Amino acid sequence: MSAVGSVQSFGRKKTAVAVAYCKAGRGLIKINGCPIELVEPEILRYKVYEPILLLGRQRFAGVDMRVRVKGGGHVSQIYAIRQAIAKSLVAYYQKYVDEQTKKEIKDILLTYDRTLLVADPRRCEPKKFGGRGARARYQKSYR
Repeated sequence: MSAVGSVQSFGRKKTAVAVAYCKAGRGLIKINGCPIELVEPEILRYKVYEPILLLGRQRFAGVDMRVRVKGGGHVSQIYAIRQAIAKSLVAYYQKYVDEQTKKEIKDILLTYDRTLLVADPRRCEPKKFGGRGARARYQKSYR
């Protein structure tokens, strides 16, 4: 276990949490045990590919990734997965490769989309009394 260098990092979106376990390997990326090519929903598959398409396959060729994701809905899980993949690659390059390459990767990801490395802090606002939602109030009548 200690012979192979590995890092663990997580991605979050709303209540979905994805944990990516990244170790030296030959370029496998699995999400909940299934290959990344079979991610559902199909429309959002390119969202998961984004870190790979931005950085190129050769940067992922030397690592294997296993991603576990739970909580949230379909879209939130997709965003959590892509963040976990991006963050774990940056962490792996920082720990086992050189700082220069890690900086390049980080800059590419941040210029494209900041949410690839930084979590979105927005959460659902709780409902209050006197209305049917967080901000909406019941209609007022005078007679």
